[in-house]
Amino acid sequence: MPQLSGDARLPRYQLLRDHLIAQIANHRWRPGEAIATEAALASEFDMSVGTVRKAVDALVAEGVLERQQGRGTFIRRPQFQSSLFRFFRFEGAHGERLMPDSRILSVDPLPAPAVAAQALGLQEGEQAIRILRVRLLGAQPVLAEEIWLSRALFQPLLQVELNTMGPLLYPIYESLCGQVVASAEEVLTAEAAAEEHARLLQLPVQTPVVVIERLARDYAGNPLEWRRSRGHAQHFRYRIDIR
Repeated sequence: MPQLSGDARLPRYQLLRDHLIAQIANHRWRPGEAIATEAALASEFDMSVGTVRKAVDALVAEGVLERQQGRGTFIRRPQFQSSLFRFFRFEGAHGERLMPDSRILSVDPLPAPAVAAQALGLQEGEQAIRILRVRLLGAQPVLAEEIWLSRALFQPLLQVELNTMGPLLYPIYESLCGQVVASAEEVLTAEAAAEEHARLLQLPVQTPVVVIERLARDYAGNPLEWRRSRGHAQHFRYRIDIR
């Protein structure tokens, strides 16, 4: 019978919650799969169904699990595809919504700069991977992205041609490297485009750009990816409903 590790002063349901999140991070269940029933977990860990339910409730509240009526409890797969486009709106001549294409410009093994190392929990100068990517409408770049990853976790990315594997990186992280992005936090700022970013976006230097900085984490909360996405301020759109 599995033993629950951790601070013995914590409630049993909290110890089980921590154990389950570690098992999810270690791929006992994959995103989209159903976990064991509460009765099965109660038997496995020799605790009451009520205690198990409290642990599962905590993970549902955190967005790690989701209950589906009549089907069970499943590992939630976050949807990141449209995240950037909450803030940047791209429209055609008649107001129709457009989705930019994706093009990887480079994938390079490089020492992690200080800001990326701090975000990813690496030592400054430790080996990392930098991906440069642009999003385009036709031939016009509208977003420029600099993405940093730990080389130890994402080494397989250096052996493939990412442009042939589809426009979304997170499914590639999962299929090639076994790393699942479960959550992310984003910070929005603005700046004047430096020379490198102005060149990527085909803008004059010092043009105003909006910056979205994202730190993505796995189910256990460990940092996986740090990126900065820059887009022309004319495309920026922020909306919030206040009730």
